[in-house]
Amino acid sequence: MAVSKSINKSHISVQSQIINSLNDASLDSLLQPNKKKQIHRSKLRAFLRSSRFFISLAFFLGFLWMLKILSNFDPSQLPCSASQESEAVIANGGLSSDLDFAAKIGGKGEESEFWKQPDGMGYRPCLDFSGGYRRESGEIVKDRANYLMVVVAGGMNQQRNQIIDAVVIARILGAALVVPILQKNVIWADESEFSDIFDLDHFKSVLANDVRIVSSLPSTHVMTRPVEEKRTPLHASPQWIRSHYHKKLRREGVLLLRGLDSRLSKDLPSDLQKLRCKVAFDALRFVPRIIELGTKLTERMRSKGPYLALHLRMEKDVWVRTGCLPGLTRDYDEMINNERKARPELLTSRSNMTYHDRKLAGLCPLNALEVARLLKALGAPTSTRIYWAGGVPLGGKEALLPLTSEFPHFFNKEDLALPGELEPIANKPSLLAAVDDIVSEKSDVFMPSHGGNMGHAIQGHRAYAGHKKTIIPNKRQMIPHFLNSSLPVSEFNRLILELQQDSMGQPVLRTSKAGRDVTKYPIPECMCNGTTTHSAV
Repeated sequence: MAVSKSINKSHISVQSQIINSLNDASLDSLLQPNKKKQIHRSKLRAFLRSSRFFISLAFFLGFLWMLKILSNFDPSQLPCSASQESEAVIANGGLSSDLDFAAKIGGKGEESEFWKQPDGMGYRPCLDFSGGYRRESGEIVKDRANYLMVVVAGGMNQQRNQIIDAVVIARILGAALVVPILQKNVIWADESEFSDIFDLDHFKSVLANDVRIVSSLPSTHVMTRPVEEKRTPLHASPQWIRSHYHKKLRREGVLLLRGLDSRLSKDLPSDLQKLRCKVAFDALRFVPRIIELGTKLTERMRSKGPYLALHLRMEKDVWVRTGCLPGLTRDYDEMINNERKARPELLTSRSNMTYHDRKLAGLCPLNALEVARLLKALGAPTSTRIYWAGGVPLGGKEALLPLTSEFPHFFNKEDLALPGELEPIANKPSLLAAVDDIVSEKSDVFMPSHGGNMGHAIQGHRAYAGHKKTIIPNKRQMIPHFLNSSLPVSEFNRLILELQQDSMGQPVLRTSKAGRDVTKYPIPECMCNGTTTHSAV
């Protein structure tokens, strides 16, 4: 930088002038007899009165002043050079220059313990299907008589969960799966089809030996009226599915299922658990153009050093559905309460609990202030670059101020994208969510402020990829500390760090968490480390 160059030149010129002007007098005073000291004193007085001395003194004092300035130097106050791509974004108003400032202070973040990855204990993907499963596969993929149709609803990650279960149900019934139909959601208002989001050819290819996937019903079944079922109970077992649907499917040839969310049990035989992992982590891949865009944004974040992906759940509908309050102002809290009273069906569960009880139970999303305090307690440097995934929070960007004031290098896809890059998917919430998924999955550290389908999906993908650091806030135990205003900061930080030390993305066996989703906890069914043994059921 130009400033540093001028400093170096001043340093050299000042020292050389002072040394040159004082060297002779200093050396002579040491070598000559005492009787000549008076002569040298007069010469020194003459020098001190000369303009040469005042010029040298001015340079010397200026040099000392520059040193003082540099000792308090804040890199964020000076413009820094950017990559050619970042300059192009800034020139077009697409990316804040904060990203460039972060590059200069990223070194501190890279050295921080915050970026240290958990010990993956050698676990790797391990989908070793049993001999019985492989023998059955031949007959199942040859079947041309039975077809399963499914309609999946909700946001993109919710739809993805239902697609995973649809493949497993098709396998249980021995039927071919017609490419799932994505139902238009009132909230999302997205008409994207399966092939707009997911790579259909890849989906079919990966599952070719497990389930036959067809794009549409064959001509022999087009006129068949499918048997429609809407009453699949929550957490249905494979035995229940066979006993209730198998005969109807064989009789009619086509079965239509709706509302699959959480309908399939999370505790399945080992081979079916492996199949769920195969669908979630291998078969359901986004279309190439979305992968390309997500990868570009990832590179723009990573080019400046490590980054944190933060999934913030502070949208209006989240506060309404969770029965929680945003705590911004009394007006906002009243708005949420009124909407919840007007539409009680929106409250997802436990309607008999008060807001305070929900908060203490860890059922509420963390707000911006709580996220900032948590990150600081965990040792996140203030220079941390944060990729913000999620919808616009209730209260807009002002609601984020407690977080952005502590961590100013804060970006979302709109900040990072070049002009026109997001335009083709601007009105496609599912595709925008897919971009967030990619950047979050590839981040150095990931943290959701609340649970939910995206948080669970990213957690599972990061575990399957080698247990990359994933911070799952232990809200139930930490909320009392957040509410204790008399707790010193140092003690708060110590308590939070202690509470979170086992929730940083380390390997967790699903067998210790009965009823948990294998796509969130892929050990031991889908990952092994050489010391674990598996027996397919």
